[in-house]
Amino acid sequence: MTAGEEPSAHERHEQYSGLVTRLSALSVDAVLLLIASVAVGFGVPALWASVEGSAPGWLKDSAEIVAALLPLYFWLSWCVTGQTLGGVLFGIAVLRPDGSRVGAPRAALRAFFGLLFAPIWLAGMVTTVLDPRRRAAHDIVMGTAVRRL
Repeated sequence: MTAGEEPSAHERHEQYSGLVTRLSALSVDAVLLLIASVAVGFGVPALWASVEGSAPGWLKDSAEIVAALLPLYFWLSWCVTGQTLGGVLFGIAVLRPDGSRVGAPRAALRAFFGLLFAPIWLAGMVTTVLDPRRRAAHDIVMGTAVRRL
């Protein structure tokens, strides 16, 4: 492509992440969150109990609260860099369609609804094969796009 020439439809399409890459990154993130939740929610109190005989209630409660807050990982990742660890691994980021960062409120809504309505969120991924920017239904609603870096 020469200077001033518009990118072809294929070149524009390749700037965005497809279904397989997105689901692969999501799978990595889900496994990491599962491991972290189990380690914090059960592992810390179990470790304490193995030393002291039983874990105090405050430790169990604190560990459960921390484990419950782990999904903030998506919000923070999308706010700060646009990338979760799965996104880093697969070279993709959640951004605005123009390439700018999503911002805290939009990232919070995306994370909240994605976790609250996970089956609907996943079903909405089918639109990535139809949309020229490979946006899932939730990307269209939230004004986001998952781009290759």
